Amino acid sequence: MANILIVDDSRISRRVLRNSLELQGHTVVGEAGNGDEALRMYEELQPDLVTMDITMPGMDGLECLFRLREKDPDAKVIMITAAGTNDKMVKAVKYGCVDYIVKPFDEELLKETIEKHAS
Repeated sequence: MANILIVDDSRISRRVLRNSLELQGHTVVGEAGNGDEALRMYEELQPDLVTMDITMPGMDGLECLFRLREKDPDAKVIMITAAGTNDKMVKAVKYGCVDYIVKPFDEELLKETIEKHAS
């Protein structure tokens, strides 16, 4: 099972994701509401995996992903977003996300995606 950092500006989205991940047996080691918090928490917590929203105030998920992968090229980031626009998803893949899931997410798809990248 994986230690996961959740990054999303929506408290409700974080809670739904946390509940789902914990039911699957994973440990949510932290929650960040924006990219700045996520970068600090990533260094401190060293999670196995990060779930990241794209659209957030301040530093958005794309910029955070880019900076995170600059600091740690092995960082595993799964983008979870309602903003499923092609150009943003192409950028996310280019910046090094390992996968992405569109909100509202399907529980089984979330489980499969996390398991695929948690090892």
